[in-house]
Amino acid sequence: MRITMIGSGYVGLVSGACFADFGHDVTCVDLNEQTISALKNGQIPIFEPGLEALVSENAKAGRLTFTTDLAPAVANAEVVFIGVGTPSRRGDGHADLSYVYAAAADIARAVTGFTVVVTKSTVPVGTGDEVERIIRETNPAADVVVVSNPEFLREGAAIEDFKKPDRIVIGLEDERARDVMSDVYRPLYLNQAPLMFTGRRTAELIKYAGNAFLAMKITFINEMADLCERTGANFQDVARGIGLDGRIGSKFLNAGPGYGGSCFPTDTLVLVKTGQDYDAPLRLVEATVEVNDRRKRAMGQKVIAAMGGNVRGKTIGILGLTFKPNTDDMRDAPSIAAVQALQDAGAKISAFDPEGIEMAKQVINNVDDADDAYGVADGADGLVLVTEWSAFRGLDLKRLHAAMNGNTFVDLGNVYRQKEAEAAGLSYTSIGRAIGADQTVGTIAAE
Repeated sequence: MRITMIGSGYVGLVSGACFADFGHDVTCVDLNEQTISALKNGQIPIFEPGLEALVSENAKAGRLTFTTDLAPAVANAEVVFIGVGTPSRRGDGHADLSYVYAAAADIARAVTGFTVVVTKSTVPVGTGDEVERIIRETNPAADVVVVSNPEFLREGAAIEDFKKPDRIVIGLEDERARDVMSDVYRPLYLNQAPLMFTGRRTAELIKYAGNAFLAMKITFINEMADLCERTGANFQDVARGIGLDGRIGSKFLNAGPGYGGSCFPTDTLVLVKTGQDYDAPLRLVEATVEVNDRRKRAMGQKVIAAMGGNVRGKTIGILGLTFKPNTDDMRDAPSIAAVQALQDAGAKISAFDPEGIEMAKQVINNVDDADDAYGVADGADGLVLVTEWSAFRGLDLKRLHAAMNGNTFVDLGNVYRQKEAEAAGLSYTSIGRAIGADQTVGTIAAE
């Protein structure tokens, strides 16, 4: 099929490359000339495992092209996806839909023949209705069906998620779109991908409801971890004990510094605003947002406490800055608030992240970057593991201690065992473990 993807950011580029890999003829459109120029030269503007090779292979095969010229790309397409950004709007936290609506108007002016227009961007309930209204108003003669097809891509595993999805949600109000969208995803049928057809507003809400539920699960287990620290309970066993209940499940039961990224913080906030707009307040989601925001800065206070209550003039090394491993995304990363809390207390910061250091410099000031984990430890009074990259899972703890001025090691990812850290001469602090307790790392799966 001939597919055009409006927007060549994270969602648009991953989706476009995967559709092309299915055998579709895909054109990715972006108004940013630098982005398109870089993509034409094989340069990927984001870090996502496997994406560079996927883009390169399909571009060479002629199935994936890039352009800034929207009109001909839309006019030639059977299906047009809107994959532009919907960041939180300043002032009220609601989703900024200006890019979505601008794309809808541009599509309306360029469309020819029967076309299915699909919102792939994460958008609040009712956005599809407004997209359809804009298209009808801009071009009353347009033969267009508007569909909602939310994405469920985890950063760091986006290609796998796209090709082996848990579900594909398609919201439509016109049955003519059903066969078209089935053809778009037909290459996945061999994997028995579950296509779920529903109403457009229902599809829009499914995305927010799913992310909000996961965010609540993360926030709940983080608070349980805090309770375990104070009561002396074994957090790993608590998490495993409830995760073995099939109604709860084991995923998202790892304690940590809080959730971040481009989805959970934005989607929970938008869902809260939507509930308020429709006079159906979502108190659990409201509490989740508040607790998670407080937790990020509290991680800085946790480090200060581990270092005796005073970090003024001391150097603290940070291992990992991105909100999760296998991405360079710094949006709402827990490291930001934690580092700021440490800097406010007078600490000097050095850091290393395998992929995110350049992005981090755009949102965190006065951070010295090192070449690797041992460079971060060099001369540090304390060391904090924030993001559990694979590169940090097998560190030589004795070598780390030897490079440090101090011996404080705060493990916010619960990657190491207390006994092995103390055997290396480190004063070890983690999450959910009572002081002095030696609790082994659990087997709970995390995403």
